[in-house]
Amino acid sequence: MHAQHKIRSLLDQLNTVITGKSLQIQDCVTCLLAGGHLLIEDVPGVGKTTLAHALARTFGLSFTRVQFTSDLMPSDLTGVSVYERGTEDFRFHPGPVFTQVLLADEINRASPKTQSALLEAMEEKQVSVEGATRPLPQPFFVIATQNPYDQLGTFLLPESQLDRFLMRISLGYPDRASERLLLAGGDRRDMLAALPPLLSADELAALQQQVLAVHTAGPLLDYVQDLVAATRSGRWFAQGLSPRAGIALVRAAKAQALIEGRDYVAPDDVQAVLPQTIAHRLQPVGEAGRGSVEQVRAMVESIPLP
Repeated sequence: MHAQHKIRSLLDQLNTVITGKSLQIQDCVTCLLAGGHLLIEDVPGVGKTTLAHALARTFGLSFTRVQFTSDLMPSDLTGVSVYERGTEDFRFHPGPVFTQVLLADEINRASPKTQSALLEAMEEKQVSVEGATRPLPQPFFVIATQNPYDQLGTFLLPESQLDRFLMRISLGYPDRASERLLLAGGDRRDMLAALPPLLSADELAALQQQVLAVHTAGPLLDYVQDLVAATRSGRWFAQGLSPRAGIALVRAAKAQALIEGRDYVAPDDVQAVLPQTIAHRLQPVGEAGRGSVEQVRAMVESIPLP
């Protein structure tokens, strides 16, 4: 299967840069093939930015990194119109959001106003600047990072913004063997520079079309609805999943099935992507924080397979 071969080479290349994290890397590829935005939540220094760089290069996409800070303004992202004497006219200078992959580093450091400018870009694939609506390049992905523990000077992402991320993953510390490679090896940045693009924009679009064509049988959709209904029961979570979250879950499961080389979604595919796709959208009962993966797993155990 041609798609299978392509996806395998993508995964292999990414695993040479970030070692010992093959499950998380597969989640990233699943997310981008499903056309979704990705949130990587982790402590500083475990390779979030390197992974985002590697994804953009391997997928053959143009890439811009923006360090989010409390004084970042919406226009710093979207761009501004500048008056030019020669032409006696205003000329639009596009901001860093006009790219195929936007790495939003430490997204929770930006003010709510700037976060909402990013929200429009993520949801509508366009930005409104000074009364004009400008479309963004295709494809357009946001890969955002945030540090979970360091809440000094951070603004928690609002639920509406979290809901725009198809998946949230965490890399965690490397295992001993992988860390030894990092300690003994060369600079990962040098490796990034040497990564060849493995896809063209057309090939990526074709793979995304194949994801959409993956079949979902009636009993499987019943299972997804049972899972969504369980989140709304009040037993595990303060508030249940929205219909949009249910659609996101099906899309992620289709991409997972394609990666596994199938043209239909199996219950295993749904379970493989479930915590990463729904935990960040949910608040466990009795907890202040968002998204307990353990709570999602406990809920899944209680629901019979189709």
